[in-house]
Amino acid sequence: MKPKERQSAILDYLQLNGRTPVDDLAFYFKTTGTTIRKDLTALETEGKVLRTYGSVVLASNNDEVELPIINKAHINLEIKKKIAYEAAKLLKDGDSVIMDSGSTVLQMIPFMAVTDLTIMTNSLPITNALVNSNKDYELLMTGGTYRPKSGSYHGILAESTVAKFSFDKLFIGTDGFDLDLGLTTFNEVHGVSKAMCNAAAKIIVLTDSSKFNRRSPNVVCPIEKINTLITDSGLDKKIYQALLEKGINVILAD
Repeated sequence: MKPKERQSAILDYLQLNGRTPVDDLAFYFKTTGTTIRKDLTALETEGKVLRTYGSVVLASNNDEVELPIINKAHINLEIKKKIAYEAAKLLKDGDSVIMDSGSTVLQMIPFMAVTDLTIMTNSLPITNALVNSNKDYELLMTGGTYRPKSGSYHGILAESTVAKFSFDKLFIGTDGFDLDLGLTTFNEVHGVSKAMCNAAAKIIVLTDSSKFNRRSPNVVCPIEKINTLITDSGLDKKIYQALLEKGINVILAD
């Protein structure tokens, strides 16, 4: 990977994972600490990151930038696959489900063994993956205004379509998980995700442990509405206990 490509990937990684030790970046990008420090020096000179006490974080003017779906898909991919595998196990024959747009929810599709499903989604990548799976799902699209950055449909048409239905389960990701607020997002057109939360009997959240205690500007779903949360084993024990006390079923993907 060329330095500029790696530096761009570092920004993507920090956007999703927040403050990160420099040594962790070197391990993730399979390079030396010296090389990563050179990258960070270049990014710091450009005003894109801040370095403190062996770690690095995005500069404040980059804190609320939403990444394109194509960028999100490659970050923490192995963890996302493990989370998605556990999520797919919750599907049962005859379920009606909503799959919200998101890179972790997208990873469920290869693991979905159940075929007797009615699925609604606002995500074009998820729709394409479901079609290419060659399984006989009853597939519903929300319609709406297409948003290239997220590869999904939004707006009044999408929201009103979702509101006409009721579903057994919603599988949804998040940009941030706040123990007081619930699911939060950078996406300013989050109305369709809120409509999905209102249309589902059970809300199942798929997120890696880096998203906790990260508060994005827009609240999608209050924490009291969440039934199940699937995350990785890196979840802080205090957060794990707090989630259990709030009555949320927590599944740790190993």
